[in-house]
Amino acid sequence: MTRTGLVARVLIDSPLPQLDHLFDYSIPAELAADAVAGVRVKVPFRSSGRVADGYLIEVIDAAAPDTGGSDADFHGKLSPIEAVVSSVPVLTPEVWKLARRIADRSAGNASDVIRLACPPRQVRVEKAWLAAQAPAAEANPGPANPEPAGPSDVPSRPADARFSEYGAGVLEEAIAESRRLAVAAVPSLVALPAGPSIGHWAQTLAELAVATLETGRTAILVLPDYRDQDQVQAALDLLAPAGSVSRVDARQPNPDRYRAFLACLGAAPRIILGNRSAVYAPAADLGLIALWDDGDPLHSEPLSPYAHSRDAALVRQEQSGCALVLLGHSRSVEAQRLVELGWLAEVHPAKGRHPHVIPTEFQAADDQYARAARIPSAAWHTARQALKQGPVLVQVASPGYAPMLACQGCQKAARCTRCQGPLGLASAGATPSCRLCGALAADWTCVHCAGRTFRIATIGAGRTAEELGRAFPGVRIIIADGDHPIQHLGAEPALVIATRGAEPIPAGGYRAVLLLDGQRMLARESLRVGEDALRWWSNAAALAAPGAAVMLAEVGGALARAMSTWQPEGFAASELADRRQLRFPPAVRAASVTGAAADVDAALAELAEIPGVDVLGPVGTEPPLVRAIVRFAYSSGDDVAGALKAQVVRNAARRRRPKGAAFRAAPTLKVRFDDPELL
Repeated sequence: MTRTGLVARVLIDSPLPQLDHLFDYSIPAELAADAVAGVRVKVPFRSSGRVADGYLIEVIDAAAPDTGGSDADFHGKLSPIEAVVSSVPVLTPEVWKLARRIADRSAGNASDVIRLACPPRQVRVEKAWLAAQAPAAEANPGPANPEPAGPSDVPSRPADARFSEYGAGVLEEAIAESRRLAVAAVPSLVALPAGPSIGHWAQTLAELAVATLETGRTAILVLPDYRDQDQVQAALDLLAPAGSVSRVDARQPNPDRYRAFLACLGAAPRIILGNRSAVYAPAADLGLIALWDDGDPLHSEPLSPYAHSRDAALVRQEQSGCALVLLGHSRSVEAQRLVELGWLAEVHPAKGRHPHVIPTEFQAADDQYARAARIPSAAWHTARQALKQGPVLVQVASPGYAPMLACQGCQKAARCTRCQGPLGLASAGATPSCRLCGALAADWTCVHCAGRTFRIATIGAGRTAEELGRAFPGVRIIIADGDHPIQHLGAEPALVIATRGAEPIPAGGYRAVLLLDGQRMLARESLRVGEDALRWWSNAAALAAPGAAVMLAEVGGALARAMSTWQPEGFAASELADRRQLRFPPAVRAASVTGAAADVDAALAELAEIPGVDVLGPVGTEPPLVRAIVRFAYSSGDDVAGALKAQVVRNAARRRRPKGAAFRAAPTLKVRFDDPELL
């Protein structure tokens, strides 16, 4: 086989931490034309004819004197790469640099990040894309960047009317000067000319993206879920030039997702819209990264290395120098920290309009059916009057009918006799069943008192709808939750029972909003419960029609004040001050170290010499594992991540099979940085 003097540096696509570095291979002459940085390759790995998938990260001319390389730099004989899977460089240098940095700061593998950035290859889609590139290149051999879109491309919203709610030039300057902003969203709805209403925030994001596109640069819009994406997509359909939007979403069929990804590889600026993985999308001349509602837990990646899209956006902004916007009705404590550090500048609407929020605290209802439905008297009267004009929203804590049952005798939670999961009711008259394994509890007996009868411990959306049907006879009842997804409603009167985050958007807004189950929402054991509840309530209140009452039940104190005055920044600042005193995130960074006791002790020993590190635990988790929490300053993050990654690699290397022996037990050591539910 004829070889060139070129050396390919390849990242193996593997979850094994000991393989998270570049391997050197020679490039055969017949593959030299296609073996460029960013392409997918197959390479021989170890022995027995094994072939591994990977990405070609860098091509080095080992004999070229200007690179400082020589044949002596590569000891021994290099194996040649087996094949170039595709000539398309799917991994751009910018995304590789981002993936490497995200993995390093989280003690993870770069290949795990790249797996989020580069969707699986679809051969037919790729061939069609390549076939379309050749005529386009022949027709336009010059620079690939097209002329920026002008105001004529924005039919429904003239350029001089954009961002008028924020004062002249504030957001335009942010794009032009690549500033970093924490922007308070306008809490209202916008009626589209020929379609449903959308949140004002969605129009703001669309206008930011179009304004970026007009400067000849790419905008990335990162949103928590498909409901939010659909709202921004509706705005972009009106505002953005045709063919300029690529939607990259895990919900898409693989061919559609790969087709949108390939479009992002082009040199022309685009608007890239998607969920948390969109922050890793390839972008020509990136000009803006904008996140909606960065406190939403859907922004937190559930797969290793568990990077939050906000953290990935911060790293990418620092690397690229683009503008960064965090937009929301409320403010996360992490964003508040960045504001107080001066890393983000605050932007508020020029006019301080906000929903009319009325805390009812623990006021009792004067109607027996309203009492059963947990509606305070003021809220009940408000809803009854509002139903004469249009829809009314009732936000509740839990989906289902009765998600949790208890023993009638001892009041203890009723548990499944098979798996110890919680028992619940799917509907009125149904047989109780386990919410985890689904087993029916027809012959259930309480393990505490031998009782055989149940009582309802918590009420879900279905039971609430049933009780509200009695409190408001003759009114149309609509349930909106994960099992009954509804995105839009008309303006007709209806009582909408929705779980948090599943609220439909009505034409013109709700004539009243009732926020129930405040105490149940705050009863969750989490450091973030207060800020999460404020975000749920703020997003629901923003769906109210102008002047409509928003009734907040069973909540008082700082949260009620933050809602009634519409000052979530004050609550976030107070939360951050408390966490600084307690050394809780985000005042410091934290990581969990889980594994066998000896492995965890060895990992913690690696941190002994790093200043500012303290350890909570270890404590037992699922036997025989233990878990310790490591807290450290942001300035020590790289040192902590490097030390823990080294221990993870050493722990994983023990799995190698000695000659003539079976495989050893799989390694147990697991590290997770910035776990949102750690404390």
